[in-house]
Amino acid sequence: MVKYIIKRILLAIVILLGVSVIIYSLVRMMPVDFITTQFSDQFAQNNVDIQAEIERLKVFYGLNDGIIEGYFKWLGKMLQGDLGNSFKYSDKVSTIIVENMGISFGIAFAALILEFLIAIPLGVKAATKQYGVVDYTASVLAMIGTALPTFFFAAICIQLFSVQLDIFPVNGMTSTLPIDASGWTRFWDVIWHLILPVGIMVFLSVGSLMRYTRTNTLEVLNADYIRTARAKGLGESKVIYKHAFRNTLIPLVTLLAGTLPGLFSGAMITEQMFGIEGIGLKAYEALKAGDIPFIMGYNMFLAILTVIGTLLADLMYAVVDPRVKLTK
Repeated sequence: MVKYIIKRILLAIVILLGVSVIIYSLVRMMPVDFITTQFSDQFAQNNVDIQAEIERLKVFYGLNDGIIEGYFKWLGKMLQGDLGNSFKYSDKVSTIIVENMGISFGIAFAALILEFLIAIPLGVKAATKQYGVVDYTASVLAMIGTALPTFFFAAICIQLFSVQLDIFPVNGMTSTLPIDASGWTRFWDVIWHLILPVGIMVFLSVGSLMRYTRTNTLEVLNADYIRTARAKGLGESKVIYKHAFRNTLIPLVTLLAGTLPGLFSGAMITEQMFGIEGIGLKAYEALKAGDIPFIMGYNMFLAILTVIGTLLADLMYAVVDPRVKLTK
């Protein structure tokens, strides 16, 4: 086990280096950069020699170096634990990530719990009642949720529940409350603001997990040992939830690889449409501005979480299925 983990960590280091090279090269090859985007209009209004001033600021921000030279400078600082200072937010990248990922994590974690609580039981039920009303209804809703783009479905929900029915707030996470409002009042105000965005995230993601669970359950239910368990006279619920369900979890463990980075990455489109100041919105604005330090720090943060999630998923295979031995 220890030997396996060490090998995976060494491989992860190589993968992260490759990912960092690709991301940095793509960011530096963007058609616009932070200086041109942010300061060109200002320079034009002040009648300043635009080109000369842009070159001076590129030197100041370190954008005058070539891609290779700039990458190794960034890599040297990153290995020392310094992700640099954000151009757009004028603060340390690590500080911005830490301060804003909590909101995104809370929203994503709540959506993930609801997704699992809905999708897995519904997938098992659809498999055991194949071609029944539950199966067809769940399949149709799953296909609708999978096919709808986030921005389109969010816009419909905002128009219906916020504009026309005026049920849920549409912007931010808090309302204007009295100064003497209690902690519980403020807490439930935040929850009320998050019902719509969390509900949208759950509806759009629950379909794929439900279909995945249904497919895996159907495969397990056709296995020989399930027929043997039924032949011994075991109750159907015991056959499904004690024998079939555990083996259904084995493929589902693979989803853990994408769960961890998803919890911290933030939902860019959802956060933007609802004005939620999470890490997803920060990353979206930094990307539009060409904020290289923040883009690199944010993506490397997600890459590390992805590697950790993949390793945890591999370790969980041995927990869920005792036949799996992690020796290579």
